[in-house]
Amino acid sequence: MDQRIVVIGAGQAGASLVAKLRDLGHTGPLTLIGAEPAPPYQRPPLSKKYLLGDMALERLYLRPEQFYADQGIGLRTATRVARIDRAARHVVLSDGEVLAYDQLAITTGSVPNRLPAAIGGALGGVHVMRDLADADGIAPEFAEGRRALIIGGGYIGLEAAAVAAARGVTVTLVEMAERILARVAAPATADYFRALHTAHGVDIREGVGLERLIGDGRVSGAVLTDGTTLDLDFALVGVGIRPDTVLAEEAGLEIDNGIRVDGACRTSDPAIFAAGDCTSFPYRGGRIRLESVPNAIDQAEAAAAAMLGQPVAYEAQPWFWSDQYDVKLQIAGLNTGYERTVIRPGARDGAQSVWYYAGERLLAVDAMNEPRSYMVGKRMIEAGTSPDPAAVADPATDLKALMR
Repeated sequence: MDQRIVVIGAGQAGASLVAKLRDLGHTGPLTLIGAEPAPPYQRPPLSKKYLLGDMALERLYLRPEQFYADQGIGLRTATRVARIDRAARHVVLSDGEVLAYDQLAITTGSVPNRLPAAIGGALGGVHVMRDLADADGIAPEFAEGRRALIIGGGYIGLEAAAVAAARGVTVTLVEMAERILARVAAPATADYFRALHTAHGVDIREGVGLERLIGDGRVSGAVLTDGTTLDLDFALVGVGIRPDTVLAEEAGLEIDNGIRVDGACRTSDPAIFAAGDCTSFPYRGGRIRLESVPNAIDQAEAAAAAMLGQPVAYEAQPWFWSDQYDVKLQIAGLNTGYERTVIRPGARDGAQSVWYYAGERLLAVDAMNEPRSYMVGKRMIEAGTSPDPAAVADPATDLKALMR
């Protein structure tokens, strides 16, 4: 309980981990290191309420800054770790300062994929959306009458398109795959969100990619793979994220689509743990990496317990959400390996849910403005029960009765 613990990465996972360590009785030196100047904050609102101006900066903070001082947590913001010395058990900061540890946790999260400079990725006015600096940098672009190209039809791109359209920006969204949400959702969910965005004036082009951006120092246009040219004021790149494993790799830790950890969040070094977006962990006989707030919190708390000698096997219960216009999408479970889907009409206009099945087993539910379907589906998935697909599709069926 009195060991020196250092946590690298002051995002959702890092903040949750240090708080849980104190809750579980750790009394030793505890340091949380973050590269950004702000204290730990929520990321999901950045591309939604914060970008729209509906949420003040202080409301983003996960906890008041004073919390860390009150808990005896040494919060080091605007601080980068240059390397991890596993043999000496210390980390070296970018200014040369050395911090010793008895146990170390890596919660470095993920970083956005960017466009290569060769196709215009280094031009001014080309943005990504991942952190507070990204949101502050792109906010002035979202002005009525401006023209934007959004590259990527996943949830990051669609959320940005919704905010831009709401601000009066003329939006073109291109997706190289045959449809939007191709990697993460069924055609029925993609159809729903395509119609939603089209109704708000977004020009969605599927099966079309970006050939290059053009401009003299700043982006002014784009050439698409179908030969189309567009005049632009700015562009936003939403082509996915990757785990931030640089420090772990340089330290020689085992990497497997993220920092490889066991069921108690231990890495290949028994003194080093990891949690959040940057990790891959055991799940149902395989390994997965989850990019979600719930996973960051739950896995970080499991890591804290293991660091204090109270390991419990981490069992992920995946769930996610996305806000676009006046639609709240709630996702329970993972649809990997689904064979068919069932569409259930919602209780009000414009609401519906998509239920994913492998054989007769329920895998996941996408619920659009359907909180009841989401809650019932989530409980069933967690309990390992699967309702009859025909009953689910029948709007007259009482979902709660299916739980019984």
